[in-house]
Amino acid sequence: MKKNLLSLLILCFFTAGTFTVQAQEHFLKDESYRSQVHRKFLERKQMADKRAKELFSVFDGQLTLQEREALEFLYAYMPLSDLADYNGNFFLSQVRNAFKAKDYFDWGKSIPDDIFRHFVLVYRINNEDLDNAREVFFDELKDRVKGMSMEQAALEVNHWCHEKVTYRGTDGRTSAPLALVKTSWGRCGEESTFTTTALRAVGIPARQCYTPRWVHTDDNHAWVEVWIDGRWRYLGACEPEPELDAAWFTGPAKRAMMVHTNVFGPYNGKEEKNHETELYSVINLLPNYTDVRKAAVKVTDANGNPVEGAKVMFKVYNYAEFYPITTSTTGKDGKASVTTGYGDVFVWATDGKRYGYVKSEPSSPELTIVLDKTQGSEYTETFVMNAPDPQPVKSIDPAKVAANAVRLAYEDSIRNAYMKTFINEKYSQILALDMGLDTNKTWNILNKAQGNWQDIACFITQKQDEPLLFPYLESISDKDLRDTPCSYLTQHFDDAKRMGLFADVAPEMAAKYVYSPRIGREFIRPWRSVLQRKMASTYVQDRVRVNQIMDYLKSVKIDNGQNYFLCPISPQGVDELKISDISSLNTLFVALCRSQGIPARIEPATSRPQYLSGNDEWVNVNLTGEQDAVYPQASVTFHNVETNIVKPAYSKHYTIAKYENGDFKTLDFEGDKALQNLPGHVAVDAGYYRLTIGSRANDGSVTVNTQYFTIKEGENKDLNIALPETEGRIQVQGIVDPNSLVTLNDGSGTSLKPLMNGKGLIIFFIDPGKEPSKHILQDIPNQYKEINDWGGGVLFMIPDDKLSTAFDASVFKNLPDQSLWAHDKGRALLNAAAGALQTEFSENFPLTVYLSSDGGILYSSQGYQIGIPENILKTIRAEEATKKPKD
Repeated sequence: MKKNLLSLLILCFFTAGTFTVQAQEHFLKDESYRSQVHRKFLERKQMADKRAKELFSVFDGQLTLQEREALEFLYAYMPLSDLADYNGNFFLSQVRNAFKAKDYFDWGKSIPDDIFRHFVLVYRINNEDLDNAREVFFDELKDRVKGMSMEQAALEVNHWCHEKVTYRGTDGRTSAPLALVKTSWGRCGEESTFTTTALRAVGIPARQCYTPRWVHTDDNHAWVEVWIDGRWRYLGACEPEPELDAAWFTGPAKRAMMVHTNVFGPYNGKEEKNHETELYSVINLLPNYTDVRKAAVKVTDANGNPVEGAKVMFKVYNYAEFYPITTSTTGKDGKASVTTGYGDVFVWATDGKRYGYVKSEPSSPELTIVLDKTQGSEYTETFVMNAPDPQPVKSIDPAKVAANAVRLAYEDSIRNAYMKTFINEKYSQILALDMGLDTNKTWNILNKAQGNWQDIACFITQKQDEPLLFPYLESISDKDLRDTPCSYLTQHFDDAKRMGLFADVAPEMAAKYVYSPRIGREFIRPWRSVLQRKMASTYVQDRVRVNQIMDYLKSVKIDNGQNYFLCPISPQGVDELKISDISSLNTLFVALCRSQGIPARIEPATSRPQYLSGNDEWVNVNLTGEQDAVYPQASVTFHNVETNIVKPAYSKHYTIAKYENGDFKTLDFEGDKALQNLPGHVAVDAGYYRLTIGSRANDGSVTVNTQYFTIKEGENKDLNIALPETEGRIQVQGIVDPNSLVTLNDGSGTSLKPLMNGKGLIIFFIDPGKEPSKHILQDIPNQYKEINDWGGGVLFMIPDDKLSTAFDASVFKNLPDQSLWAHDKGRALLNAAAGALQTEFSENFPLTVYLSSDGGILYSSQGYQIGIPENILKTIRAEEATKKPKD
């Protein structure tokens, strides 16, 4: 009897155990895929063994089978930055919150496993700093969207995002989502990261999409795609429209040459892959937006033989350089291709030593690129790069647009009410006077801090007696002021002061290149004391030298492939993981130098790490081990020429690029004070270079001049920046009655004629709540003097359905003196202009027109593109030239 009872108990035990295992469903249901993920997980686990406790001890806790497999998937394919800078509990929290959202909302049951895996579970959107936004956003949104359809919920989430964040241009570092809430504004890359995070937080599959560069204008753009009931739709991040697949960039996207996104892990979707590795894929989304074609090339050597393994870069003209929209490698047949739009592509191929190129046009067949050029060849070329033609855009029901505008105005008021809680100038002055500080400097810093002002005020209060207080705060970026905690700034300052300086340097140099925690584009973390302790324990001395630092860094393995989101790894993270991309390793070198009181920096034009020698000279450092850090020096002097109708600007009209490993790498002199006025003189390495100069026409095409040349050591090269002339004549595009009446913001009425001052009238029809209109309002001050000197009229027209009580025209500074604001009742003038242009206007603000004194439209532009004020001036100058009497 006891034996039978024991057998029964054993049977029940195993039966219960079997039942438990069977009850746990796999997250990775395909056995082959699951095995692939597990093998990669074990490989990455071994690779990251220096952080084994921080990363992998989470697996020792109680996990469900789905949680374990989801974690393995994340660890198997995450970029190096995440293995280096975050811990296991953070990733487990991401997994559990993703599953929580899937279970909470009805649409969670309809999402296919692969779509959920790649576009909900994954915590990283781009190169942002990570935080617990998924959890915070879920709690705030869950009741708001519960019970809605998937489509309704996606639109509602975007309205919530608009309540929190609006567009404003800023630097290239991507703030964390919660930091963006604190600031309440960000650039498009941050808005789309923020919105994608919010959508994933409520279990809606979402992905950030980029056009790496526009072709009809300079710049780029990012937005969001959402998976709704079986197909991908798009929306403008933090810019809600009444419907999906509607946004201000709909028209520009139809002229794009590439739209793409990164996909985490092995992806088997139907989209074409531009690039694929074991860790991620870059997929081509352009067919979602416009008609496409194949740009195909065959790469051969000088004898006509196919070249296998050649690097082929498909490039477009943007910001005075040729920027790759995708890169391929040729197979045995020497062929490579890309799906792209109906514009021109500059296709560059190289085997590392030789190069060749062709221009692929929409009608081009497969083209042959012969690798017959080598470093040192000197020549010039002129050619035109054409953009795709504009395409019609569907209209939205005006009633929906009007209702949406009312809601947007309310959401603006919510955000503006929050922003009013930021410190004001009066309170800033009180704080400064109480501490005996300069009131203007204090306000300048606290105003830039925005929602983070309390942390910055805390730091100022703690360090009010320090001579380096303001130089230190001025050494970090405006964005750092908006998202760096007081404790981080305090730790860096105190640790730097305690270590002291390696040699005497000016206070400003000490603040910027020793005390400052800002090095590259990494998020500021409190790494200084950790590195100081590490150096002290490694070398058993109070302070180490540069040669010891370089020797120490030999223990770090360089891997540029595994940090594919290009998110900078923190100095402490690189030191712990001992694996890094070269950019993050360079940052660690600078951090280690600064931790020892040695001035160091990343040189802005070349991105090389440097330290300040005892002779007060910046010394280059090469951590790759591939060559000496000795770079023979030369110089370039850029000259303006009298025929230019505008002042050339670096990165807008011209650039120079140095030849390296078969391609030309643009030097980053944008914003360099030496080039603010020409002639301008800059130091460069001796070597082989390409000068690129471009002039963009109103149709988006660019006439490009290129010059290939060599600069020898010690030589100064004089380069004339002569903007090429664009083909075509000014044509009257339509007529607007100059007697048309408008109502100015002060309530007075007038016709257009008096506003022209006998010369002409520039009219900007704008939607002040949207990014494109804000862009142009930020661009106009660049031509402030030229427009003032011209003396014609400038009118900003806001359709009455776009008016908002929250809008304040006074925030836009340095507009031309003759600028006037007016509202367009019933869109009467807008419709008249659009009718004269014989175009269907579809919310693609801003609409810009230049009217001659008789009402002829000599220039028009729909939607935003960089250079609109400049192009208007070109038109005005050309018009004036036609009026001059001929000899």
